[in-house]
Amino acid sequence: MAHYVHSGAKLKCSMGSSQSSLGVLPTANSVKLCNKLMANIMDHKSMINIKPFGQCKSLANPTVAAATAAASGKLQEMPCIPATTVPWLNGNANVLVKEHPALMDNSKCMCMWVGTIEVTDSGQKEVQTTSAKTLA
Repeated sequence: MAHYVHSGAKLKCSMGSSQSSLGVLPTANSVKLCNKLMANIMDHKSMINIKPFGQCKSLANPTVAAATAAASGKLQEMPCIPATTVPWLNGNANVLVKEHPALMDNSKCMCMWVGTIEVTDSGQKEVQTTSAKTLA
């Protein structure tokens, strides 16, 4: 079952060395879930919504390619600067957050440096319910 994503959700990139967290900026028509700002598919802006993932290992990244070439072809990881120019994929179009589909924990965002960004922890917690006992 997919969960809604909100500010502070944990993210990972297939080309990055560490996790990051999602930032959601407050606006006049923000929506909160569990007292945290809900995200939508348009929350994909580099350095605003999607922070760096440590070191990048993608040769499609010009800084990684240049450093690797300078090291005679030995892969040189360089600081990650996400290049996310398109919205998240697989939002929930049935639930609009700030007029755009809600971001779900099975959504993905593509980085121009061929990394795939995924949600590893939406921040939602499962609610444990106990069965009601009948008193006789």
